[in-house]
Amino acid sequence: MPRTVKIFDTTLRDGEQSPGCSMNTGEKLEIARALERLRVDVIEAGFAASSPGDKEAIGEIAKIIKDCSVASLCRCREGDIDAARDALANAAQPCIHVFLATSDLHMEKKLRMTREQVIENTGSAVRYAKKFCSDVQFSAEDASRSDPDFLCRVFEAAIRAGAATINIPDTVGYALPEETAALVRYVLEHCEGARGVAIAVHPHNDLGMATANVLAGIAAGASQAEVTLCGIGERAGNAALEEVVMGLSTRRNLLDIDCRVETKQIYRSARLLLSTIGASASPNKPVIGQNAFAHEAGIHQHGVMADRATYEIMSPESIGIPQKEMVLGKHSGRHAFDETVQSLGFSLSEEELKAAFKAFKALADKKKNVTNNDIEALIKDGGRETEGYYRLESFVINSGNTIDGTAILKLTVGDGQKQTVAFGDGPVDASFKAINMLAGDFALTSYSLNAITDGGDALGEALVRIENEKGQYTGRGLSTDIIEASIKAYLNAVNKSL
Repeated sequence: MPRTVKIFDTTLRDGEQSPGCSMNTGEKLEIARALERLRVDVIEAGFAASSPGDKEAIGEIAKIIKDCSVASLCRCREGDIDAARDALANAAQPCIHVFLATSDLHMEKKLRMTREQVIENTGSAVRYAKKFCSDVQFSAEDASRSDPDFLCRVFEAAIRAGAATINIPDTVGYALPEETAALVRYVLEHCEGARGVAIAVHPHNDLGMATANVLAGIAAGASQAEVTLCGIGERAGNAALEEVVMGLSTRRNLLDIDCRVETKQIYRSARLLLSTIGASASPNKPVIGQNAFAHEAGIHQHGVMADRATYEIMSPESIGIPQKEMVLGKHSGRHAFDETVQSLGFSLSEEELKAAFKAFKALADKKKNVTNNDIEALIKDGGRETEGYYRLESFVINSGNTIDGTAILKLTVGDGQKQTVAFGDGPVDASFKAINMLAGDFALTSYSLNAITDGGDALGEALVRIENEKGQYTGRGLSTDIIEASIKAYLNAVNKSL
């Protein structure tokens, strides 16, 4: 029987901390539902003490998630633990996750604490958290650069106080795989009580080693992998869930290790996250990139036509990429649409289905054939264009190579309507300046356009990132008209700023 390890997903906490990846409560709920469908074991939903918004989002996620644990991160402070306790009050399986740095560098420069103080604070924080929650995890920040003997002493204090899981983070992505494996083995052999609790590994990707470090740690005896969808996270990111899970699945013959993740939900979950944060995966991104299952070289194409296993170590179907394409049009009915939605693996409420079908009909009037990718995009869009304080009512563009771009926009602003005119370096620049005249001074830091499908009538996806003195915000817009898609994306980002 294969050994089973837990998948601890921190997309909504560690992942969301990376610049440009912030999400509002509604978007976090969407991602949490996707993670539950993926069947991860733990969803780290946020850091309750960091802001009222984070605490609220954790509370809302805790109410709806039933099939996996919901965790909140805390410093070793009673106030942080109290905030986590309150946020997780309605969780079916709550987890309080406390952390404290253990490297000499962090203790001296950041914490200004002695080793004995760190040990004492660890024990007292875990004991306090244990009063409110049976599932308490302790993480030793910067464990990979800590003295192994001292690290074991800290872990022993956490275990004596009642920690169910001890976590070995490679906080700055410094370790090599053999070092991670050696540290896991050292803790198991030298830390009293370590074999009676779960051992987790949490690598970062600063040297591109995160996935390799997770797999090395698990092979050495760790029983929990800490990951994020698409590897988003601080600096260079975290270990990518899809890479770790498919690594376990594809190399089960060597590792003999399994997890409970439903791999057919990977592709859709990753696409949902990327559209939510207004990002796109690199074409050669492992597992989910658009080139992951593409073959251009003639010798590769010949081999794949003979047997896909010649050049594919996993199948597109195994991660949920639909191979059966059902093309719909403006005469397609609700039954065919609902069947397509189900075949794509979405589970929508009746209200969500009605909204998606309405959006589909509007799109079908603009283009001849609507493909699976179009429908996925519409569902993920989730009615963004009809939500928010600022909404597009109409626009008129005047542009050419001998005149300045001019944009006349009519927007719904709250309960009323306003019209504005702006000039710019082309129609997109003019449109964004027109929005700024009503919504505030935002700077555009990133802008891209992608075609959801092929052809001149393809549904276009615009992704923008804007910033002001309060932070960075990403937005996404869809339309067969790239100017309209761009305006919707900018408004989506502005609305997030509110």
